[in-house]
Amino acid sequence: MRFSNAFRVFASRSYSLFFAGQLISRLGMWMQRTAVIWVVYTITNSVLMVGLATFAEQFPSFILSPAGGITADRYDRYRILMATQIASALQAVLLTMLYYSGYREIWVLLTLSVILGIANAYDIPARQAMVNDLVKSRDDLPAAIAMNSSLNNFTRLAGPALAGIMLAKYGATICFGLNAVSFVAVILCLNLIRFPVYLAPPERKAPWTDFREGLNYTRKQPEISRILMLCALVSLLIITYNTLQPYFAKDVFKGDAAIYGYITAATGLGAFISTLLVASQKKGSRLKLLLFYNLLLLGGGLIIMSFVKVLPVFLVMCFICGFGTMSVMPICNTIIQTVSSEQMRGRVVGFFAMATLGTIPLGSLFVGWLSKIIDARYCQLAQGVICLIIAGSFYRFLKADTTEEEESTHIEATHTEREILKHAV
Repeated sequence: MRFSNAFRVFASRSYSLFFAGQLISRLGMWMQRTAVIWVVYTITNSVLMVGLATFAEQFPSFILSPAGGITADRYDRYRILMATQIASALQAVLLTMLYYSGYREIWVLLTLSVILGIANAYDIPARQAMVNDLVKSRDDLPAAIAMNSSLNNFTRLAGPALAGIMLAKYGATICFGLNAVSFVAVILCLNLIRFPVYLAPPERKAPWTDFREGLNYTRKQPEISRILMLCALVSLLIITYNTLQPYFAKDVFKGDAAIYGYITAATGLGAFISTLLVASQKKGSRLKLLLFYNLLLLGGGLIIMSFVKVLPVFLVMCFICGFGTMSVMPICNTIIQTVSSEQMRGRVVGFFAMATLGTIPLGSLFVGWLSKIIDARYCQLAQGVICLIIAGSFYRFLKADTTEEEESTHIEATHTEREILKHAV
């Protein structure tokens, strides 16, 4: 393992610009997300409402991500990204103005979160699939995908930490305003990138036909279908443990927004290092086995963390759980993008977004509801046990050597696609 492998992708000017713009934009996004969650919890003092806030932002991905994947396969991804970034920027500006003016009702925050979620449902498939257009060497693709995930995890580390400081000193308005300004960077970088010439499909079929073909393709590729099932279970039942973090910050450790920022930042630091580890793996590494071990680490970490009452120890456990959690996204994303065909990649990424970001809000809502019935610590304990059960259930699949399966699946991808298209009605 060499970390230099992870940074080799920055030899591409286009990818470097893409990475820089997304880095600034998502840093602002995490500041806004942290501020929204903290404001909701301080107003309502309810973990259930925190889950509802997460649900409002991310549930549109569950409904619309397949449509976003179809759009990414049918239209110019550059234009799609420009449209979604402008929409997200307008949402951030409106949120800043309304909150500054005193409109701080929960329904305002939830409504604007839904708008952001709709934009993300189209943004994520286009942005993830675009990585393949910006990286010239296929050998660098796993590192590029993992670096994209590490970007999100680094901003998850830095964004909440900055938000915690800003919330404590200046309030939520500054967090919302900085997010609005951050979109200037990503729009500027998108205009500086030399994108490949867009070639429109020879014929555009009905959206339902595209959806059905993408679904059949996904189901007939065992590597993709099993990975998506694993992602859906972990995202629905395990990753949503972060919904409980405001409870630990305020009620267990008697802290303020700064403590919540430290907890989220410790989780993000573990996630960032985890994705750097994934990015440093050479093509053909046994990523699935690494995923299995990290699921064990996550499950054990959640069990231990549930009843820790010393803040420094709790932060260490947050780091461990963040390390285990965020290996799931880049590893699964790397595998499905590596084995999927170019014609189907946008739709496959759309289903991936549906299985991950789309199920997280459902899980957040469920965890928030469950914490009203049983103690939040027991709720997190149950998540740790379930994580170990999931790891054991997928052990035979995850212990298989990824190298041979990826190569054979990729060779057969075009043939499989032709068969699916041939039998499509």
